[in-house]
Amino acid sequence: MSANTPSTGPIELPERLVPGYERLRAGAAQILPENSLAEKLLQADREDRPLRVKHGIDPSGTELTLGHAVVQRKLRQFQDLGHLVVLIIGDFTGMVGDPSGRSATRKQLTAEETSANAKTYVDQLMRILDPERVEIRRNSEWLAGMNLADVVRETSVLTVAQLLERDDFAKRFAAHQPISLSEFLYPFLQGYDSVAVESDIELGGTDQTYNLLVGRDLQRVHGQPQQAVLTVPLLEGLDGVQKMSKSLNNYVAITEPAAEQFGKLMSIPDSLVNRYAVLATDFSPDELKEVAAEVAAGGPRAGAAKRRVAGEIVRLYHGSAGAAEAEAAFDRQFKAREVPTDVPEFGLPEGDPVHLPALLRAAGLVTSGSEARRAITAGSVRLDGDRVEASVLDLPREKLLGRVLQVGKRKAARLVG
Repeated sequence: MSANTPSTGPIELPERLVPGYERLRAGAAQILPENSLAEKLLQADREDRPLRVKHGIDPSGTELTLGHAVVQRKLRQFQDLGHLVVLIIGDFTGMVGDPSGRSATRKQLTAEETSANAKTYVDQLMRILDPERVEIRRNSEWLAGMNLADVVRETSVLTVAQLLERDDFAKRFAAHQPISLSEFLYPFLQGYDSVAVESDIELGGTDQTYNLLVGRDLQRVHGQPQQAVLTVPLLEGLDGVQKMSKSLNNYVAITEPAAEQFGKLMSIPDSLVNRYAVLATDFSPDELKEVAAEVAAGGPRAGAAKRRVAGEIVRLYHGSAGAAEAEAAFDRQFKAREVPTDVPEFGLPEGDPVHLPALLRAAGLVTSGSEARRAITAGSVRLDGDRVEASVLDLPREKLLGRVLQVGKRKAARLVG
């Protein structure tokens, strides 16, 4: 896609001439081409019409996470500025399966599975989006009726060389892992959605960049104005390393109970607090600066910043009362179990399971392996306030991640990835 991939330098247009631009740019990873979003906003302002802002839903699961919500909160910002969100339910592409970021060909879903998943997704999306400014389309409307001649003609725009420039395809090709022809077709199918709905702008994660640019190419061939592309970063999960994913069990679902959301968010590493503030809240620029200063100060101030971010995220999905109750429940639980909240973080060593005596020594909670064993036997070692059984010397890594490991009342560390 090199011929059609623009630079991403800073925009030169005066901010006062571009209504809403600064708000929409905040938290974005890329805007492609460089001035396209500003130009679209100016055009919409001149013509006094809403922009058609496209986003595709891949109905491969049933639960939306804070990672999914990053792009959806950006869509809501477009709505708040008066624009129309065009949601494309990938009931046809869902049967192919999005290969983005995949190391292997994904199992194809049935029409019944994609339909059921899509309904669940839309219900959850309306917790974030304004239903009055949403147009919902299914891409089977235009893709199911294509014949082989249509597909051959349309895909002449793409080349195998371009497809193999994609990082996920390139890695699998180099490793001699299979890539199905249907996966090669996926970018075309997603791109053709932009032609069908005549989108002005398309949003997606950074792993979708190639697919979004294919939409521009197809619009050009069809004589349509090319869409602007806005990508958002991928949000790391609770482990602080991998992308938020249900399969990795490092996620926060937007439909989870308030108390569960708050507790999970209080387990994220301090190093992620700023990122969650930027990508998962509606904080103003000044509020984001305040959070960043508190995190940089470290210690109790960083803990207070994490609490503030956790409370704001819970408020978005459960309201102010729900967030307040979740925070109070968290405090009651930890006070009753005497779990310290403002403690240093310690990175878990590699390996699974983790040998507890070695971990206690490495974290500086004991001075020797024998002291560690004595503390375990005496019942002095706790995880989030729960006493570790005397017979337990090895624990699964997932049961340690994000939890407070404590020896006695004064020595503790929060275990991070």
